[in-house]
Amino acid sequence: MVNQTARRLSHKPLTAEAARRLASDEVCPSARPAPTISCLKRALPRFNLATRRSAFIAATVDWGSTSPQMSLALATLLYEWRRYMAAVVALAFSGLLVLAQVGMFVGIGKGFTAQIDRARADIMVLGPGAKALFGGPSGLPRRMIPLVYSHPEVTQVAPLDGSGGRFQNILSPEQQAKEEARAKRAGKGEKGGGGGTARKTEFVNVTVVDAIPGYVTVPTDYTQSMIEALRRPYAVAVDETALKRLGVKKGDKALYNGKTIHIAVVTRGYPNIIQPTLVMSRDTLRMLGEADIGQRVGPLMVEIKDPARAEIVAAQLNKKADGKFRAWTRQELADANSNAMLEDQIIGIMLGFSAFLGLLIGVAITWQTLRGAIMANIKEFASLRALGVSMGDLRNIVMELSFWVGIVGVFAAGLLTWGVSLLATMGGVPMYFPPVLVAIVAGFLVAIAMLSGFLSLGVLKNSQPADLLR
Repeated sequence: MVNQTARRLSHKPLTAEAARRLASDEVCPSARPAPTISCLKRALPRFNLATRRSAFIAATVDWGSTSPQMSLALATLLYEWRRYMAAVVALAFSGLLVLAQVGMFVGIGKGFTAQIDRARADIMVLGPGAKALFGGPSGLPRRMIPLVYSHPEVTQVAPLDGSGGRFQNILSPEQQAKEEARAKRAGKGEKGGGGGTARKTEFVNVTVVDAIPGYVTVPTDYTQSMIEALRRPYAVAVDETALKRLGVKKGDKALYNGKTIHIAVVTRGYPNIIQPTLVMSRDTLRMLGEADIGQRVGPLMVEIKDPARAEIVAAQLNKKADGKFRAWTRQELADANSNAMLEDQIIGIMLGFSAFLGLLIGVAITWQTLRGAIMANIKEFASLRALGVSMGDLRNIVMELSFWVGIVGVFAAGLLTWGVSLLATMGGVPMYFPPVLVAIVAGFLVAIAMLSGFLSLGVLKNSQPADLLR
């Protein structure tokens, strides 16, 4: 039956009625929907690609009311995915353009606060006017420490201390000899006498921990051996991503503000591309003469008995403070730090420009791709009109198709962003993607696809059933 129908139809153009017959159970009396699609593919070996598409679309329309598994728009996207690949790629790169910059800027901010974010503190106490850790007066009088300690659920309180200064590596005897020989060759004008110096000078940020196991300022991923190493005088920790930049390795000695320190610990997962960070004990900072011993201290790190009650305890501390300070949960402060980074004027301009550029690129390419795909299938849309499908339903099909293109573009953008973040992590560049901003970008990409589909609706006017007779 199938072969007879195929031979009979191979001598005439495929009309809408013929497409419906090929899609009906008379020709393909099998289960719906997948077996009938495969039956159509077997039944049409002599027909060209356009004929197969017409039969496929007719079959999908015929099952529209009885097959909830797949809509016509989604079936078209799956069957002719190559036509829409350019739109998906454009949406993916538009999303990557925005997400990569958001991840980089927020990651830079996270690099400065990583030591705090991973500490055991459940609550951070800042000055009353602070909007973030680095925004506004975050310090407060030292006399506030006993006031915070007086809360019955507070177990530990420690002020956040730190400093900064000039870091210089110390050359080994072998490196020193090579440096002197290179300087002599440079003085004589010999080839190879310049450059290649191993001496490096950098300005570094200093963060303090209390070298006591389980203390509130110690990050949760610090091992017992790392804490013991930092307990030694003048011992410091450096992240592995900063070793090359500082010209040191574990066990080396270096100069910090003219005083000798010892690289005792190499950490992992604390990159900071803006400024290298040294971590040292509070005692070491005091021996270096840079500890904060005045009447004011930095933000207070607070640990409580039950971390699940952090919001309640923070609210109670704020009520008790009477405007003298403000208590934040760790998550609240982390969100405030991220928002402060994104609200920076220069960063905001850069992100706004990237979003505008992504909008232009996404709409232009997606619109033209959808328009071209609809024009290529204009006879199929004319067949649908001949089968009784209204123009409004055709517009709905195009808009649904645009929606699915946007969804696929979101997943493609996520895949590209994940790959870029892996490469950035390998290069020591921190990236962090706030879920709220990721959701906003995803909605932005779907909106681009829907707008492109709306702009392409005018092409459907060319889907005239009379054109099938030509």
